[in-house]
Amino acid sequence: MEWQPDEQGLQQVLQLLKDSQSPNTVTQRAVQQKLEQLNQFPDFNNYLIFVLTRLKTEDEPTRSLSGLILKNNVKAHYQNFPPTVADFIKQECLNNIGDPSPLIRATIGILITTIASKGELQTWPELLPQLCNLLNSEDYNTCEGSFGALQKICEDSSELLDSDALNRPLNIMIPKFLQFFKHCSPKIRSHAIACVNQFIIGRAQALMDNIDTFIEVTFFALAADEDSEVRKNVCRALVMLLEVRIDRLIPHMHSIIQYMLQRTQDPDENVALEACEFWLTLAEQPICKEMLSGHLVQLIPILVNGMKYSEIDIILLKGDVEEDEAVPDSDQDIKPRFHKSRTVTLQHEGGEGEEGEDIEDDDDDDDDTLSDWNLRKCSAAALDVLANVFRDELLPHLLPLLKGLLFHPDWVIKESGILVLGAIAEGCMQGMVPYLPELIPHLIQCLCDKKALVRSIACWTLSRYAHWVVSQPPDSYLKPLMTELLKRILDGNKRVQEAACSAFATLEEEACTELVPYLSFILDTLVFAFGKYQHKNLLILYDAIGTLADSVGHHLNQPEYIQKLMPPLIAKWNELKDEDKDLFPLLECLSSVATALQSGFLPYCEPVYQRCVTLVQKTLAQAMMYNQHPDQYEAPDKDFMIVALDLLSGLAEGLGGNVEQLVARSNIMTLLFQCMQDTMPEVRQSSFALLGDLTKACFVHVKPCIAEFMPILGLNLNPEFISVCNNATWAIGEISMQMGAEMQPYVGMVLPHLVEIINRPNTPKTLLENTAITIGRLGYVCPQEVTESKILFVCLTYSQVGTGEVTWFTAVGAAGVGCGRALHWCVVTRIFSSSSNIRVNEANYVSLY
Repeated sequence: MEWQPDEQGLQQVLQLLKDSQSPNTVTQRAVQQKLEQLNQFPDFNNYLIFVLTRLKTEDEPTRSLSGLILKNNVKAHYQNFPPTVADFIKQECLNNIGDPSPLIRATIGILITTIASKGELQTWPELLPQLCNLLNSEDYNTCEGSFGALQKICEDSSELLDSDALNRPLNIMIPKFLQFFKHCSPKIRSHAIACVNQFIIGRAQALMDNIDTFIEVTFFALAADEDSEVRKNVCRALVMLLEVRIDRLIPHMHSIIQYMLQRTQDPDENVALEACEFWLTLAEQPICKEMLSGHLVQLIPILVNGMKYSEIDIILLKGDVEEDEAVPDSDQDIKPRFHKSRTVTLQHEGGEGEEGEDIEDDDDDDDDTLSDWNLRKCSAAALDVLANVFRDELLPHLLPLLKGLLFHPDWVIKESGILVLGAIAEGCMQGMVPYLPELIPHLIQCLCDKKALVRSIACWTLSRYAHWVVSQPPDSYLKPLMTELLKRILDGNKRVQEAACSAFATLEEEACTELVPYLSFILDTLVFAFGKYQHKNLLILYDAIGTLADSVGHHLNQPEYIQKLMPPLIAKWNELKDEDKDLFPLLECLSSVATALQSGFLPYCEPVYQRCVTLVQKTLAQAMMYNQHPDQYEAPDKDFMIVALDLLSGLAEGLGGNVEQLVARSNIMTLLFQCMQDTMPEVRQSSFALLGDLTKACFVHVKPCIAEFMPILGLNLNPEFISVCNNATWAIGEISMQMGAEMQPYVGMVLPHLVEIINRPNTPKTLLENTAITIGRLGYVCPQEVTESKILFVCLTYSQVGTGEVTWFTAVGAAGVGCGRALHWCVVTRIFSSSSNIRVNEANYVSLY
């Protein structure tokens, strides 16, 4: 007998659903409590599906809400549903997939795919055949509802649908979907192509068997479709096909490019955005230059035009608001920050700089209140990658446009021209050099533009040319640029502050010690910004200060500078609680500052050191409680421990021997032993960096732990985790130099791994260098253990890498001292005679003996 609801119970559920739509928070809480109580009754879910599918006189929002609550229950408790309840829900879904209401059809489709995602595709064998059969219904609602459900299933379960577990239903589904590409309803056409699109990237065999039919029907039948959703899905299909089956597109490539040129200008921005992705994907293909050269004259103006802010962009960005520095940031304004663990090099310069960031990251400050990806950003990214493909060949198509844009009276057009100039900076730098003496002063002038969005983009574009600016006499461009950027750091507009701070950090990285004469002026500005900035930009200010410290190094260690810089940093340090994530950028900043100030940081080191140790200890304790009782405790955020370890590294490197008393009065070596065995690679990475720094600064405290530490280091010589392996290798080298001949018992547990790393193909340069250094140091202190044959094998292999002479003198030289002078000179002659990249400084070299 079919289940029927109790009328009183049904009315209670309906009232609950209506109450749940109330904006009153007290009512909402009461509803939530009642829902939790009702979920204890198995047939409560029957009431929910009954409201969704049977009560057609109820208003649609109430019915849909009932379905969404049921969907959440399915996600959380489906395995506990009695079989009779589960069967009733499934049958009701299939019987009502053609509900006259689009909202109810969509809700039922979501419910079906949620049930399917709980493993029910295997145990609901009638689902896919019945949905496919319903596609043939003459009733539009039934066909559309079935397609909507199938599209969601294809999105959520694409791999399973292409597996033997379900007897490969795609063999039937793909040809079925293709039949609907020419359906009279645009909604059905859109569903059909969206379903097939889910299987392109995975190269589903059923689709590959029909690929030519798919391309023919997609491109030739649907390309000119009047429906924007269909056109969007056509563009998406062609972009994915370009990535996985370009061989099938090549015969039609000229026509496809012409089509994409049209669609990139589509009046519907969503279509234009999908089409614009085509140029990004094509730029990654080897055939790009050959296929696109003849179309640049059309494409470049289209991309440039797409880089303008739209009217809606300007409204969302509050482009008419010029001063907002007094407006507090909302939580949504602040993106999550992720700490990057410390990576050491043979010179131990701290972190490795980010190279060649994508334009979508560099330009991130332009429209961070818009969606993460839009036509403006995509057009700029496409121009950026194409500039890297075509280099200066792009300029004849761009330069005539640029002049009109950069000096245009309409600020929106002028702003887009400045963005264009920044986008091509990397790829077209050589060809742009003759124009930069005129363009850089113009861009510096744009930093004073009355429109904040022009000032902010000028900051970013100037940062893209910072390398060239620094290569010129300082008074020509560096000094004027630095002066104006510092003014913009104190701008009244938060967006400009952010862009200026980021641009100045880039300038710091390029200029390095060129900034030393201006340090007082720079510090005055950055410190003043502490009292001016809202929450979000304060985090960026920390980065600018840390980068300054990295760039000028010990030149910052002057009483005048310390007195300016440290009070606001320490004030923030004292203000933040241990669990505040704003500690991440502040700790990163202090790590750089401590390293730069060296002994100048001594007055501040004790409380900073102790708090870092406390952070590590707290996180380890939380991790242990979570591991023992995961149902009672939350997993700790280990970033707190990582940034603390990195700041301790900065203190050890900066203070040198002065850190010894701090280490003596703490349990850091015990904590370090635990951190080195953590399951999270980033924790181990930072632990080994700290171990190496403590080895250099106060080996007296490290030496008693060597017997415990060395096996852990040996286990982490795994190049699958490059940064962990790199730091472990570096730490072993530092320990070797301190241990001397006492390193002998440990050579066997690390040397085979080091030899394997250095002979492994495609090993990153930094890891190769650190490995060579460490082998050399082992050979220096334990010559008998580091055999001649292995050193010859290593050196001959390493000779294929072009590196600096310091690396060679340390690695080959030190190893050769222990392994015999005759062999050493033989190897060196072989290496240096075959490498044009290495210059032998014989005096330095002989001094190693």
